[in-house]
Amino acid sequence: MMAMHSIWPRDRESMKDAKITRESAARVWRFASPYRTMVIGFLGTVIVQALLGLLPPILFGRIIDQVIPNEDRGQLTLFAALIVGAAILSGIVGMAERFWSSQIGEGVIYDLRTQLFDHVQRLPLAFFTRTQTGTLTNRLNSDVIGAQRALTATLGTVVSNTIVLATTLVAMFILEWRLTILALLLTPLFVLPYRIVGTIQQGLTRNAMDHNAAMNSTMTERFNVSGALLVKLFGRQDDETKLFSSRAAEVRDIGIKSALFTRSFMTMLTLLGAIGTALVYGLGGLFAIQGSINPGELATMGLLVGRIYAPLTGLTNARIDVLTALVSFDRVFEVLDATSPLTDDPDAKVLTNPRGEIEFDNVEFRYPLSTETIIPSLETASSSVSDEDEAPIIKDLNLKIRPGQLVALVGPSGAGKTTITNLVPRLYDVQEGAVKVDGVDVRSLTQESLRSAIGVVVQDPHLFHETIADNLRYANPDASDLEIETACRAAQIWDTINRLPGGLETVVGERGYRFSGGEKQRLSIARMLLKDPAIVILDEATSHLDSENEALVQQGLAKALEGRTSLVIAHRLSTITEADLILVLDDGKLVEQGSHEELLQNGSLYSDLYHRLIRDEETVPEPL
Repeated sequence: MMAMHSIWPRDRESMKDAKITRESAARVWRFASPYRTMVIGFLGTVIVQALLGLLPPILFGRIIDQVIPNEDRGQLTLFAALIVGAAILSGIVGMAERFWSSQIGEGVIYDLRTQLFDHVQRLPLAFFTRTQTGTLTNRLNSDVIGAQRALTATLGTVVSNTIVLATTLVAMFILEWRLTILALLLTPLFVLPYRIVGTIQQGLTRNAMDHNAAMNSTMTERFNVSGALLVKLFGRQDDETKLFSSRAAEVRDIGIKSALFTRSFMTMLTLLGAIGTALVYGLGGLFAIQGSINPGELATMGLLVGRIYAPLTGLTNARIDVLTALVSFDRVFEVLDATSPLTDDPDAKVLTNPRGEIEFDNVEFRYPLSTETIIPSLETASSSVSDEDEAPIIKDLNLKIRPGQLVALVGPSGAGKTTITNLVPRLYDVQEGAVKVDGVDVRSLTQESLRSAIGVVVQDPHLFHETIADNLRYANPDASDLEIETACRAAQIWDTINRLPGGLETVVGERGYRFSGGEKQRLSIARMLLKDPAIVILDEATSHLDSENEALVQQGLAKALEGRTSLVIAHRLSTITEADLILVLDDGKLVEQGSHEELLQNGSLYSDLYHRLIRDEETVPEPL
């Protein structure tokens, strides 16, 4: 299997000096290509706006030179009407420009967010175990908006300023070439600083994004139910406020620094523009005194010269904006370029009519290293790899489970029980050997068909912040109310639901925290039963139930699991002793297997675990 560190090509150092390359521009344009017609319309309105802006200065000069000396009231009225008409038309065109830009901008945001969300969902589970949720969601918000801004505001600014600059220079050369050359003498001072300024502003923007991501991650972790409960139980509210305050202060400080730097740069450009305008007025005034130009032409030149320096300032700033926006695009593309090793082969088979046979053939497995699963800019901890990280968790596992068997996995903590259950639905790929379902390597099956044949109930089941019915139908969107009721009765949760004022329409709360651990587990069991899988994996699925409810749920499960292959991780004697096959694991190896009676007679690890469980259960007090 290919090493993952070759899959994540970008790191912090390589992203420091973003440049506008043909490749990056082409990639950005591909995102805008579905809106090609809208982009053309948008650019057309920008050009019209730029041309309309030339009319008032030219007409003002004509008024001074022709209308006032000749006292031509008719022409004055006409010129005034043209200026008003140009303003009205400019407003209409501006509305059209805004319409196109919003259509393009919001469309690109939608496309980027949807593609990012879809792509991130398909990344391997190891990616999520090492990535902070807040940092990741920041990519779908701030970075996507930053990338969108480059395609609308920045693009419009570049086109508008370019057209304004070109048309203004042509008009000025026609009126007075000497003053035009004088005005252009200061233009190098607008262009030269952009490299230094662009690099500095780009770094400030990247730091601001990083600090914002850290602040958002703090809020995301502390504001979910688990985080809030942990903070309250340890009485760390003041410490958490200090932590958040420090991260918010970093955001504040970088924002102030960026704002002051930008304002200083713009002030310098504005000052240069004022100097250029003063020179044009000064020399132009001398020309007017000498009679080489008319007063109206001088007035027009004075108005037009501002249309040179303003676009130059805008174009210089646009260069900085584009480089800054490339940071957002790089951060978005960095996630989109993160390919998952868990992909379907082009000729992957669909698992049809699954029987539930499971086989482990010389399997060796270790969890992916941090360097194989972390996107560099989403890295939340040191990526140094210890020797333990490289040690295999499962070693030389050979095992065959027949369809319909109830198999119990037992062993000390860290023996590899949960890891084995994660390999069956292909949440991870093995490094050596193969995991097979119905005789086919799971890597040769489509993930959708494989996982649709497997139902999983974990020790701490997750429920979405939606209604009970929505959570249950997550397993089977087409499930009828009768099917839901049947599954809930089998899981011994129907009476509890019926006692709720909202019944199935009751919102469960974030992660289901409105329900007890036992109720969540029973809802999770009902959800699994609605899926009607051929293979069932129960990872401590009854650990939160009291003895009475466990007995009821076990009865329901016993009936529901008939004819299904079941892998059960349990520490309850009732589950273990009724299993058709017991697998005893220790340090990633299968050390014993057989029935309860057979393993007890061996007097080895299983016997020790069993007698320890007897002592533990005898010391557990009955629930009050």
